[in-house]
Amino acid sequence: MRVFTMILFTIFLGKSCNNQAQNDIANTTLQYTATTRGFFKKIVVINQKVTISRDRNSEKSPEEITISDKDWKEIIGYFEKIDLEKLPTLKDPTQKRFYDGAAIANLKIRYQDKNYETKDFDHEFPPKEIEKLVNKIVSLANTKE
Repeated sequence: MRVFTMILFTIFLGKSCNNQAQNDIANTTLQYTATTRGFFKKIVVINQKVTISRDRNSEKSPEEITISDKDWKEIIGYFEKIDLEKLPTLKDPTQKRFYDGAAIANLKIRYQDKNYETKDFDHEFPPKEIEKLVNKIVSLANTKE
């Protein structure tokens, strides 16, 4: 009987932690921006919705898409693996933006009323610690193009 109770308790705790992660990210804002002189893309992810702006002056209204449950779970998984305190210290793997070889990109996260932001990095070449999350966010926006 104890074994059965322990198994149920473990399953309950596991589901509770998973729901907490979903609630935390539901109240989180992820903002990815990539820009050069002739290119602009701002992708904002909030609570299973993606807003895509391609106009730096906000003259055109942003596009909005809903994230599928499968993609949302994937984003949650990537988000959980990120150490937000280390976000500003992540090292960029390339410096193509210095000679116009890539757009300048960054990731801003607003989590539990606190802001976290990366240093600038090359669009399509994010630091490896956030690579999967950034690539997922960008791929969601690219499906709308």
